[in-house]
Amino acid sequence: MRPRAMTKLTFGAAAAATLGLLATLAPTADAHQPSGHKPELRRIGYFTQWGIYGRNFQVKDLETSGTAAKLSHINYAFGVIGSDGKCLMGNAPGSDPWADYVRPVDAATSVDGAGDTADQRLAGNFNELRELKAKNPGLKVMISLGGWTGSAHFSDAVRTDAGRKTLVASCIDTYIKGNLPVDGARGGAGAAAGIFDGVDLDWEWPGSDGAPGNVIRPEDKPNFTKLVREFRTQLDAYGRSLPKPQRKHYELSAYVPTAPAKIDAGFEVAKIMRDFDFVNLQGYDFHVSGEKTTAQQSALFAKNDFSVDQTVKAWLRRGAPAHKLVVGMPFYGQGWTGVTGGGDGLGQPATGPAPATWVAGSEDYKHLKKLADSGTYKLHRGYRNGHAWLFDGTNLWTYDDPTVLRTKASYVRQHGLGGAMVWSLDGDTPDGELITAIDRGLTGR
Repeated sequence: MRPRAMTKLTFGAAAAATLGLLATLAPTADAHQPSGHKPELRRIGYFTQWGIYGRNFQVKDLETSGTAAKLSHINYAFGVIGSDGKCLMGNAPGSDPWADYVRPVDAATSVDGAGDTADQRLAGNFNELRELKAKNPGLKVMISLGGWTGSAHFSDAVRTDAGRKTLVASCIDTYIKGNLPVDGARGGAGAAAGIFDGVDLDWEWPGSDGAPGNVIRPEDKPNFTKLVREFRTQLDAYGRSLPKPQRKHYELSAYVPTAPAKIDAGFEVAKIMRDFDFVNLQGYDFHVSGEKTTAQQSALFAKNDFSVDQTVKAWLRRGAPAHKLVVGMPFYGQGWTGVTGGGDGLGQPATGPAPATWVAGSEDYKHLKKLADSGTYKLHRGYRNGHAWLFDGTNLWTYDDPTVLRTKASYVRQHGLGGAMVWSLDGDTPDGELITAIDRGLTGR
């Protein structure tokens, strides 16, 4: 998962933050699904709360690009865990009620073509997601809790049974029941009811280093298992409590790491997979632009290095069911400048992160596509088309293009895995070039 520091108009300390992301992704599974459930390939995309600002990426863009029709889930990034151990909205770093449900959306930007009115209880991204779901029956929306810079309070919050119960109840109250803080005419009891279909846990990382300053404890590992169980218990209880026509199974997932050391430090894999519907495996940031040597950031296969294939096998060996493993795929690239040593540029020393649109060293695919088409860069492909990079003799960008993504999606299908996840949807082209490649790979078309 990309760090929360990369929010609003800038990405903040991205190069430093992403160094800690080298090992993030976890399996998901659910033994509590209705009998007769047939696993299907999931297509999950993260929508960033802050993308509406600098990038001007709106919920409506998911409809006009055709992306929404190719997704099974949208993960909304991020919900905030406060220092009081509860899900909260308002006066806390990373919380932005204005973007979530207060901001009036005009007719031109609205999914349904009607502008928000002053007396609506729900506006902003949440109301647009409601409209998007109305146009795309079957599309689910999950609230993703935490993120790279939003995981500081998890360890404290889940130390006790009472703390776990309080945290889970507050998250269900805010997002599943939709009880939002009142802000003028906006919010109130049930204002966001029916928007979120489940919870995605993005604790980076239980039991091992994440963002600087995060509390880490050895007991995070068993406490994470207990947290997952508490979420499963309360979500199931709430789903059963609804009037019969509205009863439902609320899904539970997590974002989990690639590095075996991080998996072993924080995840009791066989236990947690019983309660997860699926997990989203880290499939990117294997190497980042803050490193001194250029390298692949998201290879499907790699020798003696992190890779998607290595990550999948690490989770399988620890007891994760294949059909609950969703492979993460990037809609951005990592870049270096001052690359010397010749050749194709990979594995060579560099002076630092490459210049980019938002923050040095990280660039959306839609901008990298322009570089690839410029004639200045040469496109290179790695082992079995499992990764790609651009090199102009000085600057190198490692990223996934449609060819790579289709290859990865085919790998998912051929290995009986659970689907594909992307970070993040705002990196794609206006016509959804990348999500289309994934869709075709998953369907075998």
